[in-house]
Amino acid sequence: MEVVNVSGLKNNPSEALRKARKDMVVVMNRDRPDAVLVGLEQTGLLQGKGVRPALATVLFREGHLSLVRAAHLAQMPVATFAAHLSRIGVPVVRLDEDETRQDMETLEEWLASS
Repeated sequence: MEVVNVSGLKNNPSEALRKARKDMVVVMNRDRPDAVLVGLEQTGLLQGKGVRPALATVLFREGHLSLVRAAHLAQMPVATFAAHLSRIGVPVVRLDEDETRQDMETLEEWLASS
């Protein structure tokens, strides 16, 4: 087990991440343990059934990963991952009202010209 202090984590977060790739890292806040960093690849956590798709789904839904990167994390083709998102009610495309209206106008123009 490795240990880092909160101040060390703030000053050099990459060091804590490097340590977490090898072993569990306990983050100390003054004299008490405050958090734990665990390397996902090294612990095998990502190999559990459904873990990759679940993690990819949450990271995409919350806006932390693009569709392509989330599909890659889930180890799925993009179309399969998009279908998965659709089945569970996660929007693949997020547009506000103005963007939707503009896209519909563009589509109508395109269809009229074909």
